[in-house]
Amino acid sequence: MNQRAVIHPVVIRFGRLGDTILLQPLLHKLHRRYGGACRLVSLGDCSRVLYEGCEDVAEVRHFTSQYGSLWLNPRRLRTALALRGMRESPFYICEPDVRTRTKVRPMLALAGIEPERCVFIEDMPLLADEHWADWLMRFADQTPAAFAGIAATGEGLSAAPRLVPTMAEQCEAQAWLAARGLQERPLVLLQPANKRTMRWNGVRQAHDDDKSWPVERWAALSRFILEAMPDAHVLLCGSSEEAAYLASISSAAAHPQVIAPRGGLPLGHLRALLHVAHSMVSVDTGPAHLAAAVGCPLVVLFGNRWPSMWTPRSATGSAVSVLGGLPHVPRVDQIALPSVVQAWRQLPSRPEPAARQLMESAAIAAASMPREPRRGLFAHRLGRRKQARRH
Repeated sequence: MNQRAVIHPVVIRFGRLGDTILLQPLLHKLHRRYGGACRLVSLGDCSRVLYEGCEDVAEVRHFTSQYGSLWLNPRRLRTALALRGMRESPFYICEPDVRTRTKVRPMLALAGIEPERCVFIEDMPLLADEHWADWLMRFADQTPAAFAGIAATGEGLSAAPRLVPTMAEQCEAQAWLAARGLQERPLVLLQPANKRTMRWNGVRQAHDDDKSWPVERWAALSRFILEAMPDAHVLLCGSSEEAAYLASISSAAAHPQVIAPRGGLPLGHLRALLHVAHSMVSVDTGPAHLAAAVGCPLVVLFGNRWPSMWTPRSATGSAVSVLGGLPHVPRVDQIALPSVVQAWRQLPSRPEPAARQLMESAAIAAASMPREPRRGLFAHRLGRRKQARRH
């Protein structure tokens, strides 16, 4: 086989936001190995927002739900049929065992993907205390039998994600900040919710959510941040479905500089705000991984998961401070407010000149966009992204 030929690996992962972010080092490594950017098959619109335009990803194909029969899920069926056009590619299936058997294999069979073109992460056990990103990077060294001539590569590549907001996202975020008079203000982001926070009938009971931190503690943390940084604003982050929950925190904080956006924050908008924010405090959820990947200093609160496996990583070296988690702290509500305050105070902040340069560059870009198209673009992208999975 000609090793110089450009080959586009296909990566399949039906995860949520954090899982999708942790794919970035693997996507980069496979791009380096095969010469061609990856084709990503994934669940939810977050993959499109994160990776469209990324040099390591040639194409994103996604669908909204993996549940039910393949034949009764039109978007999943169309995605499976589209795989027929990729039958000459290597396939990297980054899925746990059960979902691989019940969701991915029928799609591969329908598309006629030969077994010798596939490798499955389920066949390569996770090592003791191994971080998920390291597991993915080891998996990227695996080679399907049909591509045995492809040499391994990538020694020294980072196993930490790096994601940069697009220029359009930066322009939208700057317009949002300008409309609220916040362009020159430090911004601290709080992410109180996770994928389990909301149920169909409202907020899940705290005893049923190991990542729940009481509303009054989020409110008290907000007030402390504003006492320490009087010129700052605290932005409560979450999806549109979580807006009422965020509003309850804002109400409890009773401070005009604590902001809970009524419609939540679209994912690309959040990425751009993290790019210029002073810091973030978050429960263990997707936006925490996004903060680290963008380079925003972060405090993350863990519940019933192992930080050794799931701690957010930053390719830029930005600070990540971890509180809680197994084996000693199985619930976030066991983390005391003073511990979070201390961890936040001890975060090394971004260098002021660098932060100012980021803000100014985005502001210049926003000013250079025609006024009417910019508003139209924001409205269009907001409508498309508000349904993106955030956790």
